Amino acid sequence: MDKITDMIQTIDHWATHDADRIVYQSETQTFTYGDLKKQSDSVAAYLLNHVSEEGPIVVYGGQEFEMLATFVGCSKAGRAYIPIETHTPQERLSMIIDVAKPALIIYMDQWVDLKTEAPVIQMSTIPSANLDSYPGLSDDDTYYIIFTSGTTGVPKGVQISHGNLKSFVNWELNDFHLNEGERFLSQAPFSFDLSVMSLYPALALGGSLAPLTKETINDFKKLFEVLPTMNLNVWVSTPSFMDICLMEPTFDSKHNPTITHFLFCGEELPRQTAIKLKERFPEAYLYNTYGPTEATVAVTRINVTEQVLEDFNRIPIGYAKEDTKIIIMDDNLNPLPAGEMGEIIIVGPSVSKGYLHNEAKTKEAFFEYEGERAYHTGDAGRLTEDGLLLYGGRMDFQIKLHGYRMELEDIDHHLNEVSYISQAAAVPKYKDGKVQQLIAYVVPKDNPFEKDYQLTKAIKQELAETVMDYMIPQRFIYVDHLALTQNGKIDRKGLINEVNNG
Repeated sequence: MDKITDMIQTIDHWATHDADRIVYQSETQTFTYGDLKKQSDSVAAYLLNHVSEEGPIVVYGGQEFEMLATFVGCSKAGRAYIPIETHTPQERLSMIIDVAKPALIIYMDQWVDLKTEAPVIQMSTIPSANLDSYPGLSDDDTYYIIFTSGTTGVPKGVQISHGNLKSFVNWELNDFHLNEGERFLSQAPFSFDLSVMSLYPALALGGSLAPLTKETINDFKKLFEVLPTMNLNVWVSTPSFMDICLMEPTFDSKHNPTITHFLFCGEELPRQTAIKLKERFPEAYLYNTYGPTEATVAVTRINVTEQVLEDFNRIPIGYAKEDTKIIIMDDNLNPLPAGEMGEIIIVGPSVSKGYLHNEAKTKEAFFEYEGERAYHTGDAGRLTEDGLLLYGGRMDFQIKLHGYRMELEDIDHHLNEVSYISQAAAVPKYKDGKVQQLIAYVVPKDNPFEKDYQLTKAIKQELAETVMDYMIPQRFIYVDHLALTQNGKIDRKGLINEVNNG
């Protein structure tokens, strides 16, 4: 497939050559590439003619088509956009606006009662207008900014350039066996960079996006009625959302015959999830990918085959894309040989230029390595001799209990392998700043035990076959489901707060 040299020209190509081609289709609405061009041109013309202040554009809404049109319109006007989801707490929204200093806020249906110096406009009030000319984007121009949680509580705005985005999209288009016109699941909020794994590859391929609203996702009965009607080709989600879907026995290739690809990112893919999925969709590609927001969605991939599942007890996170180097380094930034565990460092053209208006945090996380941009992931990992990356967990999820150092995600992995467990997460309970106890939150499978203590005993016996004694949680809390963050990941921090403040 030809490489994209300009994201906007690539998207507009479909409108020019096939205006009636569907670009977005929900349960109630259908929009074409012609509609996308018309609405995005209007947004761009408005920005070019009425907004003289410098600064990014905040785009506030949900999964609506108008969000896509506004994103594309911002890019056509040479403006970086900041997607913010409508369910964002007001305090976080206020902090993002304080950091970003936007030139304009465009909202879809409703704006919150929030005092801000930035002008605020509803997207539907932007007048229809033709765009006389597209100024064009250089590779270094910031394309979008996604805000991630900061350790101090102040969100950090990750700046992704046009060049960063092209590096990612060209990789997905060429290395994932995708074809023109693919229909992508659009489930992740646009404020979460996993959404980019659907959004721009779909637009570049002349494909379409099929959104799932929060309301549908939260109503299991409706979710499993809707999924088979969506005619999806490419599934993009976190593994946690897939675990929810696999609870439904009819979520399989018989009832969803059009799905050919599963792409996972955002958190570790449990082996049991992959095994179940391969059983349900034996012919589909199943890709595990890895990458932080700061390196544009993902930088490694592996097609999880039966052989991979046979060879590895913990699913690898893949091989680096062609233009990117993965280097494992020690604390002094010395590269480590194959097989040794250290910090995963990402080097290459998809690494961000840094955090918006935050020089101190940018200097901490980003550096130059042999003339290229590099990023400290804070993740532990090791490389095999042939360059396959094996994940070792978050370095900040390492805990020490009774003198033993362990990875919470490693314990999760072993818990999820237990035959009585559907899903689990391990969390530490602290006392006087030290880990006093390891607690497991568990969604159990149907089991023959009448009492929780009998189930706990059986789980511990099975765990003892695969982990050291000190890695077995001392306490088990049984729940119907594990809470997810707004981005669809297991809310480990929320569980830690619950355990320690309960």
